[in-house]
Amino acid sequence: MAKKRIVSTTINGRQVELLCEPRQTLLEVLRDTLDLTGTKEGCSNGNCGACTVLMNGRPVVSCLVLAVEAEGATLETIEGVAPVDGLDPVQQAFLENAALQCGICTPGFIMSTKALLNENPDPTEHDVRFYLSGNLCRCTGYDKIVRAVLDSAQKRKKAVAAK
Repeated sequence: MAKKRIVSTTINGRQVELLCEPRQTLLEVLRDTLDLTGTKEGCSNGNCGACTVLMNGRPVVSCLVLAVEAEGATLETIEGVAPVDGLDPVQQAFLENAALQCGICTPGFIMSTKALLNENPDPTEHDVRFYLSGNLCRCTGYDKIVRAVLDSAQKRKKAVAAK
């Protein structure tokens, strides 16, 4: 049996120290140890994107990242997206555009969308489809999701212009 490791990381703006086995995935630790169950387990082999979180601002599938790799990293999960007073513009756009159904894929799509819009605040439909190609949805189809992403990009631009 491998010796457990202490991992120090920042999750959703909060410093966290956790004890984990070297073989544990980030997904396991988030869900089972830290009770951050918004990150969903879909395929456990990196193909569906349901478990996407942001690690140092970049989207990663947490089922393929070992928890020990989060040492010193800054993580954002779906629980850290919404401000205290409501929904993030991405979440609001997903809601308004009916871009969710069963909800398993939604956290991963939202996290990937946040990463895309941080990288490219004014994406084209092609950009959105390409960037989200690592996220799978078995319920809604992709048109509503793409519309929600484009809508959230517009909402963000309006919010920035209003400041």
